[in-house]
Amino acid sequence: MGDILITDDERDIRELIGDILRDEGFTVRLAGTSDECMGEIAKEPPALMILDIWLKDSSMDGIDILKAVKRDHPDVPIVIISGHGNIEIAVAAIKQGAYDFIEKPFNIDQLLVVIRRAMETSRLRRENVALKRGESASAEMLGDSGAFRALKSQLDKVTKSNGRVMLTGPAGAGKEIAARYIHARSNRAKAPFVCVNSASIEPDRMEEVLFGRESAERGVEKGLLEEANGGVIYFDEVAEMPLGTQSKILRVLVDQQFQRVGGGDKVQVDLRVISSTNRDLAAAIEAGNYREELYHRLNVVPIAVPSLEERREDIPVLAEHFIAELNRSQGLPLRALAEDARALLQTMVWPGNVRQLKNVIERVLILGEASGEITAKELPTGEATGEGEAEGRIVLSGGLATLPLREARELFEREYLLTQINRFGGNISRTAAFVGMERSALHRKLKSLGVVTTTKAGARVATVENTEKAV
Repeated sequence: MGDILITDDERDIRELIGDILRDEGFTVRLAGTSDECMGEIAKEPPALMILDIWLKDSSMDGIDILKAVKRDHPDVPIVIISGHGNIEIAVAAIKQGAYDFIEKPFNIDQLLVVIRRAMETSRLRRENVALKRGESASAEMLGDSGAFRALKSQLDKVTKSNGRVMLTGPAGAGKEIAARYIHARSNRAKAPFVCVNSASIEPDRMEEVLFGRESAERGVEKGLLEEANGGVIYFDEVAEMPLGTQSKILRVLVDQQFQRVGGGDKVQVDLRVISSTNRDLAAAIEAGNYREELYHRLNVVPIAVPSLEERREDIPVLAEHFIAELNRSQGLPLRALAEDARALLQTMVWPGNVRQLKNVIERVLILGEASGEITAKELPTGEATGEGEAEGRIVLSGGLATLPLREARELFEREYLLTQINRFGGNISRTAAFVGMERSALHRKLKSLGVVTTTKAGARVATVENTEKAV
């Protein structure tokens, strides 16, 4: 339920409170002096502190400890207890950041109520910070294609471990969602998920952002590594991280500790690291732009996130999900996809992958009709020729228009069937039914065109076997 540190110079009091809290399911640590208290905090900050104001034979009293903890660990709620309490001490404690003040002798039920409220308030505060920073993004993964099932199977295998995962794949394919999926199903799910967008942070500020800083004027300012303590730190696009920062991150991975910028004390952290890239890190290492040792530290479990082209079967499901999501979040129309729209979405080129698909759906909902099905006519195909285009015409690409009819027809048939087979995840029976051919006739046509199906990333994918047949 939570780790509570009890600091009181009266042994009987701290042990009594400890026994009661253990019976309630809490994990408890005990300290009788300020040195013992600060030592326990240095080992691991607790989820909550119960702190006596007066501590005999100690170098610090309760208010001094309160100030120090609130400076270095502002999220830890502290309940002050004292047998010498008065209104002045209570006010001083609250002003310094204490959650509440309870006077001895206290009712244990009252103490339990205060503890539960303090921990709930702390949890809500963390969730609120996460919401403001956009860390509540969806970890829902949708699809049923072979490539998607293979990806999900790999992700499920790493959720319960603490192994470092390197997600690779093109921009917009959903690498961050995959990272959040791992976090949401891990034993760290209730701890923070902190995203570090390496490409968006100025290189000269990277170390302050990651490690935090200390100064006499502003005290301690936590960095992202410290905020992620106990949870997951996700390094998005690690190839963009400055070389100088790479060496320091490498040291954090080895030691699980670091120093804040301007500080002298070591900060201990417990982190699981997930990273991603859409670049060839081997080439970056060869060019001297990425540290090979860091790459090997991060790339313990490599997982490839497929492009949208590799999972065309999932496009209608994803599109319908985005329609429902945009209806909830923005109030955009809740419209169904017509069959011709579903077919066209599955055959379009998606260089921006899932992110581009979501943008297209949002654009159609904003600019389109308020009701009725979304039809193919509303989708941007990128092939419009201007005002003179007649309805129902197909605009030829420059290369196709220069070929003789026989070669143009062969090229069209090959590309058309490649697209349809990939749209149906390599399923020849479904492709044959859609294109209106007998299955045996389709097999003969594919053989004559040099089209074969192979397994790639867990899915059946159509490719051209004999490249000399391609025009």
